Amino acid sequence: MRFLLRIIIVATLGITILVTWRLLWTPGGDMAPKAEEDFTLTLDTFLHVQQLRKKSLRAFCSRSGKATMLQTSREERAHLLSRVKVSTKLNFLYCQVPATGVEGWQQLLEELEEKENGTLPAPLPYPQQHTLQTELGRLNLSTIEAVIGSYTKVLFVRDPFQRLVAAYLQSMHRSSSFNNFVQEALDTGMQNAGTAWKPLVSLCLPCLIQYDYVLMFGFLRQELGHLLQCTRLKANTHLLELTDQHVLWTYSWLSKKLLSELSLQQKQQLAHFFRWDLSAFPFSHSLLSDHLSTPESL
Repeated sequence: MRFLLRIIIVATLGITILVTWRLLWTPGGDMAPKAEEDFTLTLDTFLHVQQLRKKSLRAFCSRSGKATMLQTSREERAHLLSRVKVSTKLNFLYCQVPATGVEGWQQLLEELEEKENGTLPAPLPYPQQHTLQTELGRLNLSTIEAVIGSYTKVLFVRDPFQRLVAAYLQSMHRSSSFNNFVQEALDTGMQNAGTAWKPLVSLCLPCLIQYDYVLMFGFLRQELGHLLQCTRLKANTHLLELTDQHVLWTYSWLSKKLLSELSLQQKQQLAHFFRWDLSAFPFSHSLLSDHLSTPESL
C-alpha cells in the first residue's frame, strides 16, 4: 500500500512539474505583473506588504536576540554567509535556498550579468573589479559591510514544511517513507541539518542582513515583476516569466497527505525545529502552526 502511494505521488508530481515547466519558462518581454485569475497585486499593495513583512522581521529579531553583528574570524564569516550570494555587477544580494523560487531569480541575474552594458554604477565608496555572483563570505570584512549597507537585498521565503516536502521528493530514492525521512532530519539536529530544510533564519540571517525585499513563494510571478520595477534593472530586457502558483496548489494537497503520516510527537518536534521561521515570517496557514507552542524558546 505504501509503495502504491509513493507511485501515485511521483506520477502526480511528474505531471504537475511538466505542466508547470511549460508555464514557468515561457519567454516574454513585458515584465509587468500579469493578473492571477482571482488576485492582482498592485504596486502600492506590494510595497505595503513589504513594509509589513519587514516590520514582522524586526519584531522577531528584537524578541529572539539573534546575532546582528558579523563574526571577526574570516573562517566563521565564510561559514555563516555561505548561502548569501552577491552580484557586484548588478548591485544585488540574495540568499540562495533551494525550493524557494530563488532558482529563477538566480538565472535571471546571470543572464543580465552577461549583457554587455548591464553594469550599474557601483554604490560602494571605492572602485572594484566586477565579478560574477559569488558568496558574500568570500569578501573581506570592510567590503561585506559596504555591500550589506548599499546593495539591494532580496530574500525568498517559503513555508518550512513545504520546503521539507520538496527535499523529501528530491531524495525519495534514498528514503523508504516520509516518516523515516522526517525522523532522520530531526535526528541530525539544527547544527547538521541539510540546506534543503534548515530554517531560513539560520541560513539567511535576516537579523544581521536587513533585506529590502522579502518575496513569498506562491506570489512570485507578480512580486518579482514589481521588484524589477522598483530596482534599477532594465525593464525592457527580455526575461523569463516566473510563476509558482501551480506548484503551490500541488504542494498544498501533498503536504496535508504527508503530514497525516507523522505522529503527533514528530509534528511537535518539527514545529519546534522550524519555530524561528514560523515566528519570523507570515506563515500563518502553515500546517505546523497548530503544533507550535513557544516560537522563540530554545
